[in-house]
Amino acid sequence: MRSETQMLELIIKIANEDNRVRAAYLTGSRANPEALKDDLQDYDVIFLVTETKSFYEDKEWIKTFGEVLYMQCPEEMDRLIGIDCDIDACYGWLVMFTDGNRLDLHVQAIDSFERPESVHCRILVDKDGLLENITELSDVNYRVKKPPEGEYIFACNEFWWCINNAAKGICRYEIPYAQEMINDVIRPQLIKMLSWKIGIDNDFNVSVGKSAKYMYRWLTEDEWENFLSTYSGSIAGEMERSLMLMCDMFSENARYVGEKLGFAYNESDEKAARIYLNSFLGIE
Repeated sequence: MRSETQMLELIIKIANEDNRVRAAYLTGSRANPEALKDDLQDYDVIFLVTETKSFYEDKEWIKTFGEVLYMQCPEEMDRLIGIDCDIDACYGWLVMFTDGNRLDLHVQAIDSFERPESVHCRILVDKDGLLENITELSDVNYRVKKPPEGEYIFACNEFWWCINNAAKGICRYEIPYAQEMINDVIRPQLIKMLSWKIGIDNDFNVSVGKSAKYMYRWLTEDEWENFLSTYSGSIAGEMERSLMLMCDMFSENARYVGEKLGFAYNESDEKAARIYLNSFLGIE
């Protein structure tokens, strides 16, 4: 696998030697000093170009970055399913090379360029001063934000109300439906609550990362292990235990968040949801 130094040197060389490319910058985790570093990080790169057409019409150009194992062109996939894309403004390649490196490269027409304001950014090439006012940005816009009371109330109500849907799915052995309810509807409310708890404990100066992947940094070891235990397989009994663990975690953290932020926690919703689970479904 080529090293980060080798990859960046190649990207910079190609950008410098191609007169169509006027600037290039790196975004994503490799531009984020707080991200965990490993060889699996993508190279998220933007080339600012005079025009995009000559790039997307040349099916071989992307191979100048290395031997391609396979790739996806997002705009092409969108167009296949009827999504309108302005490929003359921006076009991209998501490429996995045979050495294991991945490059997510977009060429963006200069006249459609808007300065990034909320992402980590590392300038690689700037031939015309297009990026001169851009500095390496912090993760401030990605930090956990203090929720308004309405969002807190919504999260609590959504969690406890949708618990009954997931539980019914488990009891009926409608496992795909139950898993969708748990992971797509209920879990996001638990993650919100845990994130707000982390925000409170750290003065809302931290980020839990995309999909809460860095949440473990701010939870205790027991809290993190309990959270991981809320993920289950397809066995009904295991799903029931995970669901009840989610209920306990949500209850504890929603009460904590409500107390710290001065929001009233709806005890009756939780009580009613637990009565339904226990009395009608036999889940406790």
